[in-house]
Amino acid sequence: MEFILANLPRFLEGAWMTIQLALFSCSFGLLMALPIALARLSRKQVLRSAATGYVFFFRGTPLLAQIFLIYYGSGQFRQELSALGLWTFFRDPWFCALLSLTLNTAAYTSEILRGAIQAIPKGEIEAAKALGLNRYLLLRLVILPRAIRIGWPAYTNEVVYQIQATSLVSIITIMDITGVARTVGARDFTFFEAFGLAALLYLVLVYGFIFVAGRIEKRLGAHLIRTAAVNKPKLAGNIR
Repeated sequence: MEFILANLPRFLEGAWMTIQLALFSCSFGLLMALPIALARLSRKQVLRSAATGYVFFFRGTPLLAQIFLIYYGSGQFRQELSALGLWTFFRDPWFCALLSLTLNTAAYTSEILRGAIQAIPKGEIEAAKALGLNRYLLLRLVILPRAIRIGWPAYTNEVVYQIQATSLVSIITIMDITGVARTVGARDFTFFEAFGLAALLYLVLVYGFIFVAGRIEKRLGAHLIRTAAVNKPKLAGNIR
């Protein structure tokens, strides 16, 4: 208890850093994942090949190697990055950590979305096409709502993995939960207490998110049904 009281403020600061990295990387990764997933399903060979290559690299290499590649590797291109005005970002460990996590989760999330889109019954899509919906309305009113409902459990697991994966960024001096635990443990030779408290905080974050995600999943189906009912009368007016 004495250890917890003495070090809890530092660990809470580390927890806040972990939450920021997980939240921002998942948000930006989700925005990137949709066009990547659509490109993977595209009939155009160029788009499909580019998206496949992106997913192949970021799913096939360790996240730690990607962090090192971006943080340490970017230093070899300092002149080029400075000329583009980007060196200010790449010299910042927080930015490199966020970029690495975002690019990694975008690859995994795009595969979740791709699988969810492919799992939509073809009859639903054909029925929407029969109404004359253009591609944009088909995507917004039919495909995305159904894909979100289908892919939500898998995406919940991806966010959990992302919360845990943030622990790797401590290797580039980011003071997240793991970074604080390493510092405190090395300072006082209290590694068991430090990493025990770190594990407890990760448990709180992970199961806190799982609880919230479960509540969202229960309401998501009903919400999408209500949304579909509201949009149904509007479909005819949007038909070309």
